[in-house]
Amino acid sequence: MQLKIRQLRKERGLTQSEVADELMCDQSLYSKYEREVRSLSLENAIKLARYYGVSLDYLAGLTEEQEKLE
Repeated sequence: MQLKIRQLRKERGLTQSEVADELMCDQSLYSKYEREVRSLSLENAIKLARYYGVSLDYLAGLTEEQEKLE
């Protein structure tokens, strides 16, 4: 399974540091999430899905439908 967090970040013109701030972690840890060296916790996946306004299924690469959350 390939996470879409790098794609979402780049589409929105954000830096890794900016997204890491949302997760309250440092940039190096966030980089590991993007490279899938470290597993993204469910809590952080939910935070990112809300941040980007997408479903968890989209974030996890299980669907191509973004299904924006309200």
